Amino acid sequence: MTTPDWTVAEWLNSDRPLTLSGFQGRIVVLEAFQMLCPGCVAHGLPLLQQVQATFDPADVAVLGLHTVFEHHEAQGSRAALAAFLHEYRIHFPVGIDAQRSGSRLPATMADYEMQGTPTLVLFDRNGQRVQQYFGQISALALGANIGALLVSNGDSPASEPADGSGAK
Repeated sequence: MTTPDWTVAEWLNSDRPLTLSGFQGRIVVLEAFQMLCPGCVAHGLPLLQQVQATFDPADVAVLGLHTVFEHHEAQGSRAALAAFLHEYRIHFPVGIDAQRSGSRLPATMADYEMQGTPTLVLFDRNGQRVQQYFGQISALALGANIGALLVSNGDSPASEPADGSGAK
C-alpha cells in the first residue's frame, strides 16, 4: 500500500515545496503540531530538534506539519507561525497543512487519520509510513526506531504497525 503524500498549502524554512517522494533514500520524521498545543511545545517540537541535532541529515529528514483543527483565528496565520518558529528556534522545514473546503480537519491530518496533536509519523527510506504516534514518544524509543530503520537499510520492519497506536 502506498503512503499518501502530505497536502501542504505552504512551506516555511524551505525555499521550495517538499514532497514525500523527494526524500526517497532517507528516513523521514514528521511531527504534526499546533502552536497552542502544550504537548507539542513542551515535548514534540523539542524532540524533533533533538533528532535533527543527533542524526545525519543525509540519512534522516526532520519536518514539521502545522495542522490546525481548532482555534483557527489564534493560530491560523502564516505570520503567527513564522514568529513562533523564530521564537522557538525551529529551523527544520514546516508545512502548513492545507484546509479542505467543507472539512473541519486539515487535509493531511484527515488522510493520515490523525487523532490530534502532537502526532509523530515515521517513514522508511522508501517513503512508507511505518509508525504513527499520537501523544508523546520518548526520545529513547524514537531513537531506537530510527536506528533500527538505519541498520535495516531503512526498510520497514514487518512487525511495525502504521495504525496510529504505536504498539506492536
